Amino acid sequence: MVSKTLKHERKERFAVFLTSLAAIGLLIINELMGWEAWVPVVLIIMTVLMWAVHLSERLDPDWKAFFCFLTGFFIIFYYGVHKTGLFDIAILTAVGMMAYEAFDRLYMPYVFLAEYFFIMAWHLLNIPGWDDMEYDVFSISRLLMHTLIIVFVYVICTRAVRERLEREEEDRLKNARIEKNDADMEDFLSNISHELRTPINVVNGMSDLLIKRGIGYEAEAIKNAGIRLAYQIEDIQDYTECKRNKVILENEDYMSTSLINDVVFSFRMHEREDLELVVDLNPSVPAKMNGDIKKIHKIFRHLLENAVKFTKYGGILVRMYTEKIENGVNLCIEMTDTGIGMDRKAVASVADGMYQVNKKRNRSSGGIGLGLYIVYGFAHAMGGFVKIESEKGNGSTIRVTVPQRIADPSPCLTLSGELSGVILFHVRSDKYKVPKLRDFYRSMAANLASGTRTQLYSVETVYDVERMREKTDVGFIFMGQEEYEDNKGYFDALCEEGVVVVVSANAGFKPNPGSRVLVMPKPLYAYPVIKVINEGFNVQVSGLEEDLSKPDFEGVRALIVDDEPMNLVVASGIFKDYGMVIDTAGSGKEALLKFRENDYDVIFMDHMMPEMDGVEAMKQIRGIANDTGRSTVIVALTANVVSGAREMFMREGFDGFIAKPINTADFERVMLRELPGENLRRGDNGI
Repeated sequence: MVSKTLKHERKERFAVFLTSLAAIGLLIINELMGWEAWVPVVLIIMTVLMWAVHLSERLDPDWKAFFCFLTGFFIIFYYGVHKTGLFDIAILTAVGMMAYEAFDRLYMPYVFLAEYFFIMAWHLLNIPGWDDMEYDVFSISRLLMHTLIIVFVYVICTRAVRERLEREEEDRLKNARIEKNDADMEDFLSNISHELRTPINVVNGMSDLLIKRGIGYEAEAIKNAGIRLAYQIEDIQDYTECKRNKVILENEDYMSTSLINDVVFSFRMHEREDLELVVDLNPSVPAKMNGDIKKIHKIFRHLLENAVKFTKYGGILVRMYTEKIENGVNLCIEMTDTGIGMDRKAVASVADGMYQVNKKRNRSSGGIGLGLYIVYGFAHAMGGFVKIESEKGNGSTIRVTVPQRIADPSPCLTLSGELSGVILFHVRSDKYKVPKLRDFYRSMAANLASGTRTQLYSVETVYDVERMREKTDVGFIFMGQEEYEDNKGYFDALCEEGVVVVVSANAGFKPNPGSRVLVMPKPLYAYPVIKVINEGFNVQVSGLEEDLSKPDFEGVRALIVDDEPMNLVVASGIFKDYGMVIDTAGSGKEALLKFRENDYDVIFMDHMMPEMDGVEAMKQIRGIANDTGRSTVIVALTANVVSGAREMFMREGFDGFIAKPINTADFERVMLRELPGENLRRGDNGI
């Protein structure tokens, strides 16, 4: 459907074109009738100026309309004051009124009507040669009929213009109301985010504390439910921002491998041992990029949740690679599944929002149906695009491409030294009920080998392993749990001979007692593979993270300010694990009193508090610090996480921003960036 603005522009251009035709016609008539010689020059200049003004992008629309109207007015007047134009002037005036109606300027039909009556009066009262005309009833009746027609056209045109102007005014008022409602909605989202995230922060934080005390499965279930609810609240906020095109980007440097670790962690949370996750991370991806890491994390999460939700058998392939562009790289994210797929109609409807394969109340797919729309919204906000390739019953591939700046161009995965021995991937292809899975693993292995320039071979049987050992020096063997269990003794013996054997297995799997076989939690992907190759038997592969020691903030004096007592308990419990000395305040005023009496290295400030909010408290603390010659780091610790919240807090004067529920990775990153070096002690492996 053509927009109203485009239709209006077309009508205005038609009026300009019609005026140009009238000018050409008048030039011809002027030459044939031998009228004034100076008029063609003036008319040509006016027509050229009219087009120049119309095509100009700098001039105000009112000036464009006036120049076109002035040209038309001159054409009608010049033709009408001549004797031959007496009975034609009504037609020209009527056409002018109807054509210039497109400009929606009420003065135009008024002036055309006045011009018509002036020309008629000129003819009837002044023009020489009137006595040459036959003054009869027929002539007078024609002039009266023409006048009635002009008045009728004038009424119709002015009414149409008034109606359009009234509609525009109504639209303006409506848009103003919508903008006001949007502003109210943003305030509502901010408030509801705070109100809902506060109890979720307590649920997640307290469940963490219970887990540390060994409560076990029940606390884990509570925490997972809290995380899921927190995600759904974020989805509602993100959907609203995408729908209103008000997504605000928060760019920062990030490690490329953190994106893949997030995917692996998210997949583990789904507890789908019936699905295989294959992660294909191109080693040449820049080690560190600059962009909105949180929104890219969410894109990964929604793509993964969508794939898991609609895939009952087989697995999921996640590919991440980059393509060079002028100012950085295009980060390419692909999610391919062996699920139910979508037809063309479903693919076309995804970008319109809230698409779900099954909207019945008893549906089994779960979720609230916002994920793919949010993916589209975030990708477009970052200057990227989304492409879906899918076939009903044959899975889907969703490709997201977003431009990113490069912060560190070195490859994200590299070998620390020269590789001794070739690498074998021992995977039996016959164990996969879905053939695509075999292709997924082969693609991942091939890209890993080419990206790191290593010799990597795929073998299916123990006999193939032995043949490779006879031909070349085998240094590493990566395999699945089933392959190891078929020949435990053989692979245990290979470890004793110095071959590093790694088994990618489900949670709870253990090799034979005394075996040197390394167990790597599924999924098997590039980062831990490179880590094993670099470190051999000394590698630590038990966790999902990057096996980096937790930073030590021993002795850092911190003040936590929050009006919710349970939030103080949660934050205190988390921060004390880092060796920090914790003090708390239940309001902004109490925080001021405590800051006057004590020194703190860092203050964690809630935003929405009664009497004095966090922003005002922060500014007053800054004033006290300046007066007393002290300095302290003030970090916003808040449940207000609508898009752009981080930038807003940083503009107000905060040093850092941490969202509730507290993510320990975010907390560590802010502390390491903001605290002076003498207050930090890092783990043995560094951060």
